[in-house]
Amino acid sequence: MQTQRKWIVILCWLTVVFEGFDLVALGASIPTLLDTKHAGIDPAGATFVATISLVGVGIGAALIGPISDRFGRRLPLIICVALFSVFTLLFPLMPNVALMGILRLVAGLGLGGCMPVAVTAMQEAAASNGKAHSSTITMTGYHVGAVAASLLALLVGRHWEWLFYAGGILGLLAVPLMWAKLPETSPIVAASKTAGAPAPKVRIGSLLRGRYLRITLGLWVAAFMGLMLVYGLNTWLPQLMRGAGYNVADSLVLLLVLNVGAIAGLLVGGRVADRRGVKGTTMFWFAAAAVLLAILSIKMENQLVLNGIVFVTGFFVFCAQVLVYGFVGYLYPRHIVASGMGFVSAVGRLGAISGPWITGLLVVAGIAYPFSFYVFAAAALLGVAAVAVIPKVKLGAPEVTEESPAGSAKPAGIS
Repeated sequence: MQTQRKWIVILCWLTVVFEGFDLVALGASIPTLLDTKHAGIDPAGATFVATISLVGVGIGAALIGPISDRFGRRLPLIICVALFSVFTLLFPLMPNVALMGILRLVAGLGLGGCMPVAVTAMQEAAASNGKAHSSTITMTGYHVGAVAASLLALLVGRHWEWLFYAGGILGLLAVPLMWAKLPETSPIVAASKTAGAPAPKVRIGSLLRGRYLRITLGLWVAAFMGLMLVYGLNTWLPQLMRGAGYNVADSLVLLLVLNVGAIAGLLVGGRVADRRGVKGTTMFWFAAAAVLLAILSIKMENQLVLNGIVFVTGFFVFCAQVLVYGFVGYLYPRHIVASGMGFVSAVGRLGAISGPWITGLLVVAGIAYPFSFYVFAAAALLGVAAVAVIPKVKLGAPEVTEESPAGSAKPAGIS
């Protein structure tokens, strides 16, 4: 059992590393793509490619949750990794913006399926009072991938193609390892296979009925705002800082620092949430993010101070979004937990689309700095408000099960 859990942790974390690497690779490539006008790309074209990627991610996240609740976590996750790896590898070969967008859309379908399934599998393998920590540990992979992409971008310079070649090749190498070592984690699917009976059908409407309506709407809005911040910053931060007068190398270093701060925040935030309460911790993290994003609208001459502010911003911004996922494992019943995670992720991806799109419009208009940071700070405050309506999690309460349906007695874990 311990060996199986070890492989679940390693492989689920690794899939999220690939997602972070892939999506940040695009953000790190945009300044070079715009400078060289590769394939005729301009700011509007870059905004289109970044946005269409996230459309695919959102669709993939919405589709994969019900599929993995019905058929298990293992096979859908492996297929998603293979899908995005192939189309990431092919991306630099495309001769125009339209084809670049199509490949990013299809790669996004695979990327969108990875995170919700990986986080759900990790929560299923975790202790009953450690779901927030399991979520944040899994999502450190995203930022390890982001840091790796930032470092590789500094190394390869204007040869941006190698970012996508590296991501695609590493993803494809992981597929046979996942096939050999990744076990099934869904207790319902695993039990149904053992008994020879089909897994129960997933009732998606359960997410919007009775007491779960309040939970679902709060989670959706919070995830929307959180991913608006994550993807807006990771896609456009280098270009925003160039607009503020920093050079390209310094801007890429700031992207690296932002994601190192994110890793630190995730390592701390999950444990704090599991010990002190998910709701209060998430609200505090969003509120701190709002203050720090507003501070970034001020031009700083001291590079050390700027790096410090960006580090602490990453510490709070990225962990706030991931803590939203911590609610899912505590508050949804087991038979729809992946569907809950998938739809939280999918609605969040609408925010992920909005962040780069709104920031891209501000870039095109020539007012991205400082106004993008005002928009980001406002989104963080809305995240605080959304989390406020979600019921408080009772730490140490029994897991919510299929036998405690929405609309009947108050489910375990909700207060």
